[in-house]
Amino acid sequence: MAQQTFYLTLDLKNDPRLIAEYEKHHQNVWPEILESIKESGIEQMEIYRSGNRLFMVMQTISTFSFSKKAEMDANNPKVQEWEKLMWKYQQALPAAKPGEKWLLMDKIFSLTEQLNKNV
Repeated sequence: MAQQTFYLTLDLKNDPRLIAEYEKHHQNVWPEILESIKESGIEQMEIYRSGNRLFMVMQTISTFSFSKKAEMDANNPKVQEWEKLMWKYQQALPAAKPGEKWLLMDKIFSLTEQLNKNV
């Protein structure tokens, strides 16, 4: 089955103590959160940080849906507890709509596509 790959971004509050706490939480993510991630169709997830900017890469099954994931999360009290805790450390990007956290990034360059265009 083909995978989908998504790239997302979010900022942390620019406070070294809070950033360190956030990273510590991500060294030992609650088992219920890991289970909910896998159940939603996410097969691999990585988060990178530069300063207070986060970058997430998600590889999902081909039928993955953000709306279905949001519905699953809304009905999972443990996910809601985790999200509330994480919001202590996170801050919305200026382009975020009310209630939005992680924003999908737009691909603006691909070496492979550029090279194939000139073949």
